[in-house]
Amino acid sequence: MKNRFAAAVAMAVLLAPLASAQLFTLTKEQLIELTSQNPFERFADGRPKVPDSIIERARGMSAEEAWAVFNTQSGRAFRTQYEDGFHVLHPKKKLVGRAFTVQFMPMRPEIDGVLTAKAQAKGLPRWNNQVAIDMLQAGDVLVVDLFGKVDGGTIVGDNLFYYIMKATKNGGIVVDGAVRDLTGIQDLDMPAYFRRTHPSAIANVSLTGINIPVRVGNVTVMPGDLVLGDAEGVYFIPPQLAQAAVDNADVIHIHDEWTRKKFDEGKYKSSDIYGTPRDPVLKKEYDEYLKKRLDELRKK
Repeated sequence: MKNRFAAAVAMAVLLAPLASAQLFTLTKEQLIELTSQNPFERFADGRPKVPDSIIERARGMSAEEAWAVFNTQSGRAFRTQYEDGFHVLHPKKKLVGRAFTVQFMPMRPEIDGVLTAKAQAKGLPRWNNQVAIDMLQAGDVLVVDLFGKVDGGTIVGDNLFYYIMKATKNGGIVVDGAVRDLTGIQDLDMPAYFRRTHPSAIANVSLTGINIPVRVGNVTVMPGDLVLGDAEGVYFIPPQLAQAAVDNADVIHIHDEWTRKKFDEGKYKSSDIYGTPRDPVLKKEYDEYLKKRLDELRKK
């Protein structure tokens, strides 16, 4: 507990000077206002903190199960929370964590000069991608709006990729842009989603925001969103839907489990069992199986 408190204080001290160096900023109060439906604790800057227990449960979710929560009554308003079209570094490895958002824009010298001067006045030698990277914590997923830039849009190479892997404890990266040093990162055990690779270093861009709303393709990503990525693409789940998402995934898992058990018996046509059993006796059997398995899962 003491270590957590110390880390929170340290982060608050770090964030205070950085806010004034950004072009676009949110105060803690503004971030809390924009994420007012968050039911969980928060980080020192106001970013929602989806519990570790939910993050661990989310590792068993598929993209289709995440999609299902957006068809519930509470989720129907969120119709643009999925993005695909990425190169996926490890298609068989699930990406799960809390969104730490970063925004870049094409550089204009007069703007970049002001941002750099403000950063230096706060004791930072440079105002670049490493400022944000050095703020990452365990469980974070670095979500970067680099507006699809490839040449000069490389958020990290192999060394900074390795640092992020250690700092976030294999959290991950989602970048609407590029990475470099693919040969160096492809054997590192951290999920990553990126548009392209390019040998250039990051250049001709300005860091304009940290932990603000950012755009990744067709999605608006908020700091603290539950990020879920698989071989198909990435979901950005608002914290207020995170519990419902993992609970709903449990039901889908059990439904699939029971369905395949019945198929294995070789006595039924697919329409007898999937998606809802037509026979009242089978429906009762399924309902009892669902209750039993949910009780078992929730007791763990």
